Amino acid sequence: MLPAQRQLEKKNDYQAEEHPFMQGLHGKAKLQYLWDYYKLPLAVAAIIFYIALYAAYHHFTHKDTALYAALVNVAVGDTLTEELSSQFLTEQNLNPAKNTFSLYSGLYLTEDENNSYHEYTYASRMKILASIDAEQLDVVFMNQEAFDAFSQKGYLYNLDELLAEEAPALFRQLAPYFVTNTEILEDNAEDLLFDGSAVYYAETAKYPMGLDLSESPFIKKGGFPETVYLGVIKNSPRPHMVFDYLEYLFS
Repeated sequence: MLPAQRQLEKKNDYQAEEHPFMQGLHGKAKLQYLWDYYKLPLAVAAIIFYIALYAAYHHFTHKDTALYAALVNVAVGDTLTEELSSQFLTEQNLNPAKNTFSLYSGLYLTEDENNSYHEYTYASRMKILASIDAEQLDVVFMNQEAFDAFSQKGYLYNLDELLAEEAPALFRQLAPYFVTNTEILEDNAEDLLFDGSAVYYAETAKYPMGLDLSESPFIKKGGFPETVYLGVIKNSPRPHMVFDYLEYLFS
């Protein structure tokens, strides 16, 4: 017998020994046996395939967020929403297939219990705090009440410090629109909850932390009943994109 024939016979003998039961199975019984025998490796293979497919899909459809902005106590229409978000990407020559502008809306902050939007305050505050912690909030459009709330908590950049050195030309352009507000560094508000006779005191700091947007072409035509301010969040990791956005708003 030739060596090749002997090897073939040995291979056939091995397969017969490995799966002797298979030889007597046919049709559905054979498929059921294969399923019972191989379902675990098949399941593992399916999971690996799904992960690879999901990773490939995410890779080819992922978009980088150029900027995160929020409208707090400010409502705008569809046209202005587009001008404040996607149109900025176009002006910056950013491919919309690979970049996006995230604009949060429907956020309200108020201490007035009679305000019709007071019930949304807690959810809005949680959304804002989560976005700041995740570094997913760069600039905020707000009315006076929201501006005061952001200022007191110390969430907003000192615009002098932000712009004077990094963007001096923009600093000179926007300085006339700087608005000073107050940050509460420390106070005894918690003590007042337990001692009604205590006198409130606070250590504060004042600096320019908002921009009056009344002269912005976009805000001008919006017909807002009160002043709209813009603030820059202190922990924003995209300051240079913020500079471009500020320049865009006043262009």
